[in-house]
Amino acid sequence: MVNPNSTLAEATKKSLKERREKGEGAKPSTQGILGRRLDSTREINKGQRVRKVQYMVSPAKCRLWEKHNRQYDLLNETRCGDLIEGFKSAGKQEFPAIVRQVEGEGSEYEYEVICGARRHWTATYLGWDLLVEVRELTDEEAFRLADIENRDREDISDYERAVDYKNALNEYYTSQKQMAERLEVSIDWLSRFLALADLPDEIVKAYRDITEIKVRHYRDLAPALKRSNTKKKLLEAALELHDKSLDGKQVIAALKAATEKPRPNKSVLASFETSSGAKMMSVSRKGKGGLSIAIEPGASKQEVRKALEKVLEKHYQ
Repeated sequence: MVNPNSTLAEATKKSLKERREKGEGAKPSTQGILGRRLDSTREINKGQRVRKVQYMVSPAKCRLWEKHNRQYDLLNETRCGDLIEGFKSAGKQEFPAIVRQVEGEGSEYEYEVICGARRHWTATYLGWDLLVEVRELTDEEAFRLADIENRDREDISDYERAVDYKNALNEYYTSQKQMAERLEVSIDWLSRFLALADLPDEIVKAYRDITEIKVRHYRDLAPALKRSNTKKKLLEAALELHDKSLDGKQVIAALKAATEKPRPNKSVLASFETSSGAKMMSVSRKGKGGLSIAIEPGASKQEVRKALEKVLEKHYQ
């Protein structure tokens, strides 16, 4: 019987000899069978090779992980339309949902979905079994895996992601710096989302759909929220928008307008009040070199005459 170790050693020596004859270094090539074995060993030692276990299961046997970053009740035919068409055209679910087994006895569920809420919804909608890949994950690992999968997806809203990050910071990390390092993002990028999660409920409820709340919206409102007088105006304006079913652009425009100082009317040249402080008369430009005079009711003839004399004197200087 041929000794495989002897054969492998001879092949290695032969490779070294050939490399020396070609003027190459003495380090053996990592290509070929030996190289692949060495590379595989390194991968195993680094924890890079994962044994994947996949099953077809009933969606009814799966629940969404309670710390999932997507609000399942917001899913519908529109938000899952691409998956519905994809499932139908391929005749199957091509990418599995990532799940882990539910611990403890007596549960009606066998798995909880870490990544793949839309896949779960789509399989349920179509009446199909769900392709799942079972993993052993800690909560922190589950959070990072879900974040990696969904970070660049447009169907996860900024606000959903912000709330998820805020909860994760409190649950798994000791500081924003540590969390940013684990997620491989900048502290500045992370802080913008964490700030969005602190948006007052009065403002959140002003939107018809939380998926329309953007990171830039908090940036626009932050100056007003930091000052007590403008914050009060902002929250009062937000309450008036509840149940009006406004989209994101309409909401942010209305809220910004509520705290902006009214711009002075540059066409008004002068305004006058009565002795009691009531508005009496205003003078505005009209055309080139003309004047428009508006006299309010309640002023005496003498008060108006004095005001007009001042206007005429200044106008004909």
